[in-house]
Amino acid sequence: MSQLLPAALPSPPGTGISIGPIDLRAYGLLIALGAIAAVWLMGRRLEAAATGTRDDAASIGTWGVVGGLIGARLYHVVTEWDRFADNLGAIPQVWKGGLGIPGGLLVGAAVGVWRGRTRGVPVAAVLTAAAPAIPLAQAIGRWGNWFNQELFGRPTTLPWALQIDAVHMPVGYDIGTTFHPTFLYESLWNLALCGLLLQVDRRRPLGGSRLFALYVAGYGLGRFWVEGLRIDAASTVAGLRWNQWVALAAIVGGCVHLLITRHQRALLTTACTDDNGQAEAEQR
Repeated sequence: MSQLLPAALPSPPGTGISIGPIDLRAYGLLIALGAIAAVWLMGRRLEAAATGTRDDAASIGTWGVVGGLIGARLYHVVTEWDRFADNLGAIPQVWKGGLGIPGGLLVGAAVGVWRGRTRGVPVAAVLTAAAPAIPLAQAIGRWGNWFNQELFGRPTTLPWALQIDAVHMPVGYDIGTTFHPTFLYESLWNLALCGLLLQVDRRRPLGGSRLFALYVAGYGLGRFWVEGLRIDAASTVAGLRWNQWVALAAIVGGCVHLLITRHQRALLTTACTDDNGQAEAEQR
């Protein structure tokens, strides 16, 4: 009797989805779905806080996504330049994978804040509304790596190990080897981070850009340990992958911002006091 294999996540049936005569790349489709979910959540938050509208969120999100895609692709190209130096035509081929989240966050956030200001939405309002919306988009978009069968982790025989087709099996590993599904780890981490940020904002609003700083630190923490599991080729510095150093910078930067602005909420609360409502500030 043959030994039963441990349960594992199967490899996807393909890299795309066909709807009649239309073939959609799953990678791009999931990024688009993530962006739509983020704009929806951001719009709800702007309206709930009376700092903007859903139309504002759609405009900010559209510009932010475009800027984020450009920034993410440029970050990937720069950090993996050896793969593109002799094939410049591959640089715009985003649908084949290859987006560096740190670059996307930096450029996308900057463009989104700029667009918000042109529509009269305060910077702090944009960042606060976007803080949980961005990890929601990331949680959905990460499943594109599953369809592309890329960016998985070290070999493992855990029940949730990931199966990889022979065509996508990395050099040096036997056919049938299963790997850590790092796309799943990061997706779940981002989904949990989204929930945490929503709870924090509901129970004890941080004010200003502090919720966004908490997102940056939280994402950096998750990305650091997930990145450490991955086995795809990457530049290393002092024994750590380049993206791990970027994740550490995000953790430190987010925590430092939270530390130096720790009195911001108290100041904002005091500023809410008027001649007839001094007790209101004292009760917050």
